Amino acid sequence: MRRIVVTLAALVAVLLVGLSVFSFVTVRRAFPDTTGEVRLDELNGVIEVKRDGHGIPQIYADDSADLFFAQGYVQAQDRFYEMDFRRHVTAGRLSELVGESGLETDEFVRTLGWRRVAEQEYAELDMETRSLLQAYARGVNAYIDGKSGSQLSLEYAVLSLTGPDYRPEPWTPVDSVAWVKAMAWDLRSNMNDEIDRVMASRQMSVEQVEELYPDPPRTHDPIVTKRRPDVRGQLGKRPIEPAAEASSVSLAKARDAAEALPALLGTGEGIGSNSWVVAGRRSATGKPILANDPHLSPSMPGIWYQVGLHCREITEVCPYDVSGFSFSGMPGVVVGHNRRIAWGVSTMYADVTDLYVERVTGETYEYKGKQVPLRTRRERIKVADGETRTIIVRSTRHGPLLSDASEEVAEVGDETTEVALRWTASRPRSTISAIFALDKAQNWPEFQAAARKFTVPSQNLLYADVDGNIGYQAPGDIPIRSRGDGRWPVPGWDGKHEWTGYVPFRSLPSELNPDEGFIVTANNQVIGDQYPYLLGADTAVGYRSERIRALLASKKSLSVRDMSRFQMDSHNPIAKGLTRYLLDVPLETRFAREGQDTLRAWDRQQTPDSRGATYFNVVWRNILELTFHDELPREQWPDGGERWFNVVRTIIDNPTSHWWDNLATPTVVERRDDVLRDAMIRARDELTMVRSRDPRGWEWGQLHQLTLVNPTLGDSGVGLVNRVFNRGPVHVGGGGGLVNANAWDAAEGYEVTAVPSMRMVVDLANLDRSRWIQLSGNSGHAYHPNYADQLPLWAEGRTLPWVFGAKAVEGSTENTLTLHPTTQ
Repeated sequence: MRRIVVTLAALVAVLLVGLSVFSFVTVRRAFPDTTGEVRLDELNGVIEVKRDGHGIPQIYADDSADLFFAQGYVQAQDRFYEMDFRRHVTAGRLSELVGESGLETDEFVRTLGWRRVAEQEYAELDMETRSLLQAYARGVNAYIDGKSGSQLSLEYAVLSLTGPDYRPEPWTPVDSVAWVKAMAWDLRSNMNDEIDRVMASRQMSVEQVEELYPDPPRTHDPIVTKRRPDVRGQLGKRPIEPAAEASSVSLAKARDAAEALPALLGTGEGIGSNSWVVAGRRSATGKPILANDPHLSPSMPGIWYQVGLHCREITEVCPYDVSGFSFSGMPGVVVGHNRRIAWGVSTMYADVTDLYVERVTGETYEYKGKQVPLRTRRERIKVADGETRTIIVRSTRHGPLLSDASEEVAEVGDETTEVALRWTASRPRSTISAIFALDKAQNWPEFQAAARKFTVPSQNLLYADVDGNIGYQAPGDIPIRSRGDGRWPVPGWDGKHEWTGYVPFRSLPSELNPDEGFIVTANNQVIGDQYPYLLGADTAVGYRSERIRALLASKKSLSVRDMSRFQMDSHNPIAKGLTRYLLDVPLETRFAREGQDTLRAWDRQQTPDSRGATYFNVVWRNILELTFHDELPREQWPDGGERWFNVVRTIIDNPTSHWWDNLATPTVVERRDDVLRDAMIRARDELTMVRSRDPRGWEWGQLHQLTLVNPTLGDSGVGLVNRVFNRGPVHVGGGGGLVNANAWDAAEGYEVTAVPSMRMVVDLANLDRSRWIQLSGNSGHAYHPNYADQLPLWAEGRTLPWVFGAKAVEGSTENTLTLHPTTQ
C-alpha cells in the first residue's frame, strides 16, 4: 500500500510539474522581446524603442513612416489580442472569434454599417494620413507575420482549446479607421435618453417626464461664458414638441439592439471626463498646468496605451515629438502633449443622433404623403463553428431601422412603425486625420486647424502652450434641426424635422486666455442660452465642474501636486443639503439612530474608509428606490448619478411632492420624511447584514469595489479562467457625479461601473515634471509584470513621472529594442 501511495504521489507530482511547465510556457510564449535587435523589411532607418520599468515605450526614428511603423509594431507586441477583438467588433465579425455569443453584436454593427463607412472614409482621406495609416499597419503585420494566435496572446491559447489555433488576418488601415466609429458610438450622447423619455411617458404625463430632466441650477456656470462676436443668426429657444407616436415594441427593440453592443468605451451617465487648465498667473510654475481624466468603462486591460513618439530631428519629413495616451489599433497620440502644446478632452454631449419614427408598409415607408421604397442590403455573418447567418438591413432616408437589429423583428407582424437612426458618424468624416494634426500642432491657430478635422465624436478640446496661452475649442459636426430640440423621437414621415446643415466651425464656442485665468470642462453645458445654436440638451448638470471651479479658486498659486490632489476629490455635492433633512427626521430606535449618527461628523468626502459615505450612499440608493421605482419602468430606474442629484434637488424642499407618494399604497399618501425615515431604517438593516452591526466596521470601499474584467474571457463562467484574465477587486472611493468619478449604478448595486480611465497633469513650465497614470498597465498579456502594475497606484491616487526629454527618457530606460532595416 505504501509503495502504491508513493507511486501515485510521484505521478501526481510529475503531472503537476508538467502542467506548471505547460502553463508557464503557454503564458510566457506571447510575451514580447523588448531588448536586442530585430531586422525588418520596409524600414528606412534605425528605430529605437526605449521602455521604462512600466513597459511604456519611447520610440525614436528619423522619418514619420518609420515612427508609426514602430508604433504599430510595439502595440501589436503588447496588445494585439485587444486590437483584434476590437476590429472584429467594429467590422461586425465578432462571431468569427467567439462564436454564436457574438451574433447580436454583429447584427447591430452590420445594421449601422461601421465597416462600410470606414472603408468610404479611408478612401476620402488625404494622402499623408493614408500613408501614415499604411505605415502603422505594416508595423503591426511585421510583428504578427508567421505567428499563431497562441504565440500572440494567452486569450487565443484558451480559445484554441475548443478548436484549431487561430491565425489572425493581416492588419489593414481600415481596421484603424473603424475604431473611430466605436469611439463615436459610445460617446454619441442622448439616444438612449430619447427612448427612455418615450417609454416613461407610457406610464406618466410628458410634464412628469420633463420633471425627471430638470435644467441645471442657475448657479452652475457653462464652460464658455462669453458669446462669440462672429456668430450670426439667432434661432432662439425651441418649444418642447411631443414625441412622435411609436410602438413600444419598436422602441424596445431599438434599445435592446443598441445594448447588445459591447461598450468599448462605456455607456451611461458615468461616462464623461474632467479636464481643466490654469494660466501661468494662477500656477506655482509661472506657466499653464493642464489636467485631464476621462471617465470610461473599466476593462482588463484598460482602454489606454501610453507611448512617446519622437523624431530624432524635427523636420518636414518627421515633424513629431509627442507623448501621451493612445488607443491600441490606432496610430498617434489621442491625448497628451508635444514639445510646445498640451491638450485634454472631455465628452461634449453634443446631440448628434436623432430617432425617427417611420411608418413602414411592406417594402416602403411614408414620406411627405408618398410611399418610398426602403433601401435594403444583405449582410452575411460567419460564425466560428462554420455556420453563416444572413440578415437584411433596411434603411430610410434618415438611416437604418434599428428595430430590425433584433431577432424579434420576424415575430412582430402587426407593427406599423419602426425606428430609424440618423447619426453624424454614418457618413465619412476625417477625424483620424485630426489626431496627426493635433500631434504636430505648435500653437493655437494650428490647434484650431486640427480641431476643425475633429468631426466625430464631438469632444471638448482644452489647450495650453509653453508661451503661456490657455484655450478651449468645441469641434464636431453638430446638426442644425429645422424643428425640435433632439430630446424626443420625431416623425419621419412629415418632412418637417430634417437636418438643414451643420453648425459652422467658425461659430462653434471657443475661448482663448479668459479673464478668470482658468477653464473647466466636466461634460457640463458648453455655453449659455444666448448662444444661437442648439448643441445638446442632455449635458451633465455641472456639479463636478462647480466643485472643480471651487477647488481652483481655493488657492492663489496652484501646483502639479494640487492638480493631482483635486483629481482625487470625493466631495459629495448634495450631501450637505440632503443630510440636513436626514438628521431632522426622528428615528424611534437606538439601533436606527446609530446609522444616522455617522452623518453628524461626516466631512462629505467619499473616501474608501469613510463610515459616513457608506451609510449616506446606502440611504441614497434606498431614497431613489422608494421615490421613483413605483412610477418608472425597470429600464429607467435611477442610476443615482449627477442627473439624479439634480432631480432630488428640485423636490427635496417640497415635502408633499407627488414623487414621494408610493403608488403601490393607494390608501396612504407618503411624504418626504416618510421616505427619508424608511430609507434610513432600510440602510441600517442592509449594512448590518452585508457589513457589520457595529458602524465602525462600515467602509465605503468595502461596498464600492472595482473589478477589471477581460471583455471576452473575463465572464466565461469558469472561475479559473476568470482569475487568469481579470484583476481585482480593489476598494475605491468616489462616486458618480463626484470629481473622483468612480461611478456606480444605484439600480444594480455599489460596484464600480465607470472610472477615471487615466489621469494626467501636464506642466508647461517643465514637461518632465508632468505626471500620468492609467487604470491597468501597458501590457495586455496576463501575468506580464506590466499587465496590472499601475492599478494599485491608480487606486491610491498616485501617479508616475512622465518623462519626455531625451535625457529624462534615457535616465528611465530599462530595456531597449532596436529595429534595423534588413538592407543594413
